[in-house]
Amino acid sequence: MPRIPRDRNPDSTIALLLDPYGFVSKRCRRYRSDLFLARILLRKTICMTGPEAAELFYRQDLFVRRGATPGRIQKTLFGRGGVQGMDGEAHRHRKQMFMSLMAPERIDHLRELVDGLWHVYARKWAAMDRVVLYDEVQELLTKAVCAWAGVPLPEPEVSRRTAQLTALFDDAGAIGPRHWWSRLSRKGSERWIEDIIEQIRAGRLNPPEDSAARVIATWRDLDGALLSPRVAAVELLNILRPTVAVSVFITFAAHALHRFPACRQELRTDDESLEFFVQEVRRFYPFFPAVLARARRDLEWNGYRFPRGRRVMLDLYGTNRDPRAWDAPEEFRPERFRDWDGSPFNFIPQGGGDHALNHRCPGEWITIELMKVSCGFLAATVDYDVPDQDLQIDTARLPAIPKSRFMMSNVRPRSES
Repeated sequence: MPRIPRDRNPDSTIALLLDPYGFVSKRCRRYRSDLFLARILLRKTICMTGPEAAELFYRQDLFVRRGATPGRIQKTLFGRGGVQGMDGEAHRHRKQMFMSLMAPERIDHLRELVDGLWHVYARKWAAMDRVVLYDEVQELLTKAVCAWAGVPLPEPEVSRRTAQLTALFDDAGAIGPRHWWSRLSRKGSERWIEDIIEQIRAGRLNPPEDSAARVIATWRDLDGALLSPRVAAVELLNILRPTVAVSVFITFAAHALHRFPACRQELRTDDESLEFFVQEVRRFYPFFPAVLARARRDLEWNGYRFPRGRRVMLDLYGTNRDPRAWDAPEEFRPERFRDWDGSPFNFIPQGGGDHALNHRCPGEWITIELMKVSCGFLAATVDYDVPDQDLQIDTARLPAIPKSRFMMSNVRPRSES
């Protein structure tokens, strides 16, 4: 039985933090292997890339999530007790709660809210000298998702709640003050949402029956018990946080429209191309670098041994750009999705969930629809200038974004151009 190639560093944590998106794929190329062994936070971790590795990783009979995610990520990005750390029947039951919120009419409602706010914000931007798109879209999406989820958001609280929700994903992987701000935001946002859960249960707040706040406040786990207020808050934040995080993809979409101006004209004239453009943005640009699990039992794959309990890291960014799955993966080509076979293992922009459900995150449908309405608006409803700025993607940052956060100026409705 061959030995898994080993990374040369005694501990590779710093190397991972310095290059989170390229860490796995670069070493796999160096070792001419789809996997290698490294120490991450002093813990042995098998790092893998590619569609075959993804197909293995998402087998729930072989891998579990519990105990795989580092504590610093649980305490910021995900929260403790949420669906991301569950396995088996408990995971499937909790995921049903999220799936119940993803009915087409509910997603259409959120899309309509976002579309309406784009028009509101565009009018505001028309009076501004410079617009920092990443920051503005975070606020826009915070307002939209809170209204959609049944979470009250008075206007004086918009800035504070936007900053808290943003810090849960924008600062979670940082080191130093930004990470501690993310932890403080986790505590503050959980207190905020716990209070809402308790108000709903006490009858002092009555959001719509099909709203996320109502569904999560009244959901019962397999034992028939309501979720604790804290866990219910974690799960409601697991609706709010990733929706606000779509601001990352929307900023990348604006970046792509600027870098590849032919796409803008195509989006104005061909409705079908919008879907392909959105998918290519999600494939081409960096979002989640990797996901983690643990081997449920001793197993073998391609002649290599995975001991029970061994932590495994699947490279998402590298898999989405694997040349064995994609022609010219380093080029931005939306038309490639006309011929995509729909494989869930060569295109994994948002991590995964349950293999039996194609391991897709329920929020993926929301992401696609919000990106479509946003890209359509930026391409066809407004014109704007892109002043000189640093548009390099900062891939040493989690999440990676343009270094300038993408600035616009002279925003104007197309009808007035």
